[in-house]
Amino acid sequence: MQQHQKQYRGESKQKAKRRRDESALTNVVSLRISDQEKRELEKITKTSDRNISEIVREALEFWIVKRKRLCLDL
Repeated sequence: MQQHQKQYRGESKQKAKRRRDESALTNVVSLRISDQEKRELEKITKTSDRNISEIVREALEFWIVKRKRLCLDL
């Protein structure tokens, strides 16, 4: 039976699936943006090796850090 298992980066498919599940991002957030904002996001994806989700997560992280700093300064 193991002879017929597909390999994923040198691991069995089942083992690779478990590894992906542990680090999977499971929450989905939907938002509306303007055409200009969408064009800007697409421009960034073309000039980087990241997708829109990664870019938005990074922007959110920057915003959270900035807000925390502002609150700590009070």
